[in-house]
Amino acid sequence: MQSVKEMPVTLSHLFETVHHIKKIEKGTFLFREGSQADEMFIVQSGILQISKIIPDGRELTIRMCSKGDFVGELNLFSSSSKYLLSARVVESGEVAVIMKDVLEEKLSQNTALSFEFIQWMSLQFRKTQTKFRDLVLHGKKGALYSTLIRISNSYGVKTNRGILVELPFTNQELANFCGTSREVVNRLLSELRKSDVLSIDKGSITIHDIDYLKREIDCEDCPIEICKVD
Repeated sequence: MQSVKEMPVTLSHLFETVHHIKKIEKGTFLFREGSQADEMFIVQSGILQISKIIPDGRELTIRMCSKGDFVGELNLFSSSSKYLLSARVVESGEVAVIMKDVLEEKLSQNTALSFEFIQWMSLQFRKTQTKFRDLVLHGKKGALYSTLIRISNSYGVKTNRGILVELPFTNQELANFCGTSREVVNRLLSELRKSDVLSIDKGSITIHDIDYLKREIDCEDCPIEICKVD
């Protein structure tokens, strides 16, 4: 098994606080909103989907987390002892577990770790800010176009036909990213397919005209580390 210290992660000093390694299985939850929040996690392998689930069952996907990502950070130095979001396992793998109280103590004592953490939190805030900017300014269409661009930046591979998104997404999963219904996403994707902006084959999306999507949402060409879903 790969050691935690070999993983690429921005918060390198976090490795000093790892308590143990935990396996995660596809289709299960690492944690659910409202459950006791005593642990933070660094993803070693696999993929997690971080989302907000409202009482009527609708889901808003906040981000996807893969190797090297830090998860569960919202409860640090908070009076709340419950997770604010849910983390569902999309691909099986492993996470490194960090105890919340240990990390809080380390952040209070370790200047280097605190500085890294502030930088990382700032990056996450910028990602969220740009995502909701697209949703508010351009509505459901802008939310989908923005999501497609972000997914291509996170999981896309250039081919002679365009950008192939290697990780398959269902229309419902895309809808969860946009905070809208599957029916709306179905209609918008159908329009894009008819215009040959993209094509879908067995769940895999190939974006043929990424510039069209960018023009439609007045893309500001944010740095790649900002314009991603992970």
